[in-house]
Amino acid sequence: MSSIKQFDSVQCLSSFLGQPAIISETVVIDQEMIDRFAQLTLDSQWIHVDPERAKLESPYGDTIAHGFLLLSLLSHWQTSCIAFPGATMALNYGFDKIRFTAPVLSGSRVSAKFALLQVDETRPGQARCSWNVTVDVQGAPQPSVHAEWVIMVKY
Repeated sequence: MSSIKQFDSVQCLSSFLGQPAIISETVVIDQEMIDRFAQLTLDSQWIHVDPERAKLESPYGDTIAHGFLLLSLLSHWQTSCIAFPGATMALNYGFDKIRFTAPVLSGSRVSAKFALLQVDETRPGQARCSWNVTVDVQGAPQPSVHAEWVIMVKY
């Protein structure tokens, strides 16, 4: 994990455009986490919650994490590597694009990378920031999620 990157102003954010991605801490996505997410969201599809059936019938040979579980972890991953000191708010503004490109098997070690794509100062001291986010499984040949995530920051 990298140290926490501090963005204390809109100008600081703007000056970071084009810089290498910031890497989050790693989270192990185990079956217990997948099961708890399934219970919370009422999404108990067998490919997520039935390890025995998944071993027999899934093309992945094991249960896989919900795509929305991975998206829900973005806030945690973001705060593990990015901070906005002095901001009065930093809010999830939404997504412009999301693709689930590879499965995340139960037991995987997973992290996220955040590359700043665009900073639009919507008012003085307030910016809408678009981040290119990839979710990576340790040892996997390609990312599991590609997303363009928009965060509104007000200083």
